[in-house]
Amino acid sequence: MGKLIYAANTSLDGFLEDETGSFDWSVPDEDVHAFWNEHERHIGTSLYGRRMYETMSVWESDDWLVDESPVVREYAEIWRDADKVVYSTLLADVSTTRTRIERQFEPEAVRRLKETSSSDLSIGGAGIAAEAFRHGLVDECVLLLCPVLVGGGKPALPRGIRLDLELRDQRRFDNGVVYVRYAVRHPA
Repeated sequence: MGKLIYAANTSLDGFLEDETGSFDWSVPDEDVHAFWNEHERHIGTSLYGRRMYETMSVWESDDWLVDESPVVREYAEIWRDADKVVYSTLLADVSTTRTRIERQFEPEAVRRLKETSSSDLSIGGAGIAAEAFRHGLVDECVLLLCPVLVGGGKPALPRGIRLDLELRDQRRFDNGVVYVRYAVRHPA
């Protein structure tokens, strides 16, 4: 059985994007990128909302990767090797391989996917992740806290939900980013 892991870069004040929709403050350096590569290597399926999928689909193309570092090119390979499910009512089709569209988020279908998966799954996109949190589907949170306050924007974690967490791992990077991994304590 796979775990569903919510993973995100977030500002210290808890936002994925600032009020203008920018997240340039979270671009990883080589060490942080290597961390994400190792994390993603264990993900068999990624669940995305439409906007997150559109942001991530850049990894499908090699055109822009020519002058990038080996760690960045490696991430593209890892991303392409994972299956992807995009939840969208607006997207007509997908532009990446190993990708399918689901028109609505169905908690029971995600539970079955977790139960039948031999590897972990990730979920990305604030809206779709909030749904997964609300339905008790998220097993772990992996957050990279960036040393910046953005003052507002898109919250990294859902509002109006109480979850108890257990710290499982932590690490400080030389650039000031702090990694924390929490297990979600599901009520018995």
